[in-house]
Amino acid sequence: MAIAVGEVVDGTVTGITNFGAFIQLPEGKSGLVHISEISHEYVEKVADHLKVNQKVKVKILSVTDTGKISLSIRQAKPKSNKPAEFEWNRLEENQKYMSFEDKLNRFLKDSNEKMDQLKVRDTRKQNGFKSKKMSNMEL
Repeated sequence: MAIAVGEVVDGTVTGITNFGAFIQLPEGKSGLVHISEISHEYVEKVADHLKVNQKVKVKILSVTDTGKISLSIRQAKPKSNKPAEFEWNRLEENQKYMSFEDKLNRFLKDSNEKMDQLKVRDTRKQNGFKSKKMSNMEL
């Protein structure tokens, strides 16, 4: 069975690099999943998302004339647009007796903490991009 572009197949991670992961495909063929095609989320380190000998589903993006196979784990599984479910039963006992203002203050505090985390993540992304851009300009 020949590997066809657009097909989703099972594979095994055989190697991890800083730019992606090599995947063993059926019929002894292998391909590369670029770091940008590993997850719908930002991937800083490939090793945080994949391990050697891990089984994965991959989508075949392209096959060159020389036989290089480009793969995607991210496209093999659709991105979930479903919002995270909130477990109302997990509300803390003391929240039952909190005033509206106290609940609002707690919400604002939690919201600000999450926004700060997002800002830090975005700053890291931008700094990483700028440093790569700068190093390319220096060449």
